[in-house]
Amino acid sequence: MRTGRKAVGISMVLYLKQNDGGSDPRFGFVVSKSVGSAVQRNLVKRRLRSAIRERLPKFVKGQDVVIRALPAANDLTWQALGEDLDSCLNHLTK
Repeated sequence: MRTGRKAVGISMVLYLKQNDGGSDPRFGFVVSKSVGSAVQRNLVKRRLRSAIRERLPKFVKGQDVVIRALPAANDLTWQALGEDLDSCLNHLTK
């Protein structure tokens, strides 16, 4: 995203952009081969989707969010991944 806000965490980079449209929030996930094998990348994607699903009420209409997983996302526990996501979201909503 060329415009919007960015937050960098231990295991991810979050990009947030507010759109003029009143649609529901949209999410995109980017997990490159540097994270690991296909099995590991899919596991990271599933974990991130589930973590976002739990935090869905924090988002307002018209927001676009892109989450780019870093190689450290593969090594974190579920709780640590959620804490990293929360810290990035808190940084973006300041």
